[in-house]
Amino acid sequence: MAKFTKLTSFLAGATLALTGSAVFAADYTLTISSWAPPTHGINAKMWPKFVEMVEEATDGQVTAELKLGIAPPPAQMDLIMDGAADASIIFHGYQPGRFVTTKMIELPGYEGSAEAASVAYWRAYDKHLKAADEHRGVKVIALHTHGPAQLHSSSPVTTLDEVSGLKVRIPGGVGGDVGTALGATGIQVPAPKVYETLASKAADGVVMPFESRKGFKLTEVAQNVYEVPGGLYRGSFAFIMNEDTFADLPAELQQALEEQVFGEPLSREIGKIWDEIDAIGREETEVTEGNAINEASADDLEKFNAIAVDVRAKVIDEVNGTGVDAQAAYDMIVTEMAAQ
Repeated sequence: MAKFTKLTSFLAGATLALTGSAVFAADYTLTISSWAPPTHGINAKMWPKFVEMVEEATDGQVTAELKLGIAPPPAQMDLIMDGAADASIIFHGYQPGRFVTTKMIELPGYEGSAEAASVAYWRAYDKHLKAADEHRGVKVIALHTHGPAQLHSSSPVTTLDEVSGLKVRIPGGVGGDVGTALGATGIQVPAPKVYETLASKAADGVVMPFESRKGFKLTEVAQNVYEVPGGLYRGSFAFIMNEDTFADLPAELQQALEEQVFGEPLSREIGKIWDEIDAIGREETEVTEGNAINEASADDLEKFNAIAVDVRAKVIDEVNGTGVDAQAAYDMIVTEMAAQ
């Protein structure tokens, strides 16, 4: 009993209010589990946007509260399936083998913002990727990517060849494929552990989007950025919901959420926020003493594009193995991103 009381107290202390009085006035309050730091854009901007959209669509009848530290990042999918929370965000690369089709959006070479990529991702999922049923057991309510991932390191990296031999934190998925192709030694730790991994010199660098310069304080432990136009890859995320929680809502509220929030509307807004926090991370780097951004040369970009072709072929073959037409999904993502 004491253990239960202690856990309850911890969760209560880790709860972040996302709304004002709506939490008390609403008929239904969802519990959101999140694993990012309290001030990270996921918690500071994305979940509040989600709650704002939910409250607006349901005239305040549905709201949510955010709880941190319930479980580590790789456990979020099972947490939601088990009903320990109602909604969460998952990073697909943290669960190797569980998700394959999600690697389609992670491929290097896509041109466009996180907003454009997130909208294209949802549309390709709706038409092609969801047939693989990789999120069975939960309801997918949005899909999005982070911005182009770059190499952040303690020592300067100014050429692509210098990546070979480095110990680099890579989150899995296509990021792992790219790291292997570049000759890096991959180290897999969840994003919240990146700071201490770099501070302890357990890794030479990490591959993450620019928002991490501020969101995970990389300006302090990885003062150098090696930037490849379009990024080394894009990370794939999903906002998910417990199926029973959704089914228990009245039909009219379900309809309102499906039509006004879930799917493309929410995916677009989250992608838009990621573009915003990437810009903040870049600005943080530019104004922090001792930090530098080294852009890839034309020769390095040519080398990387050749690597990207090989990675793309490997992933398309892998996704075809799930029964999904991977080439059609890839072509759709390219077309949809160009149209945004």
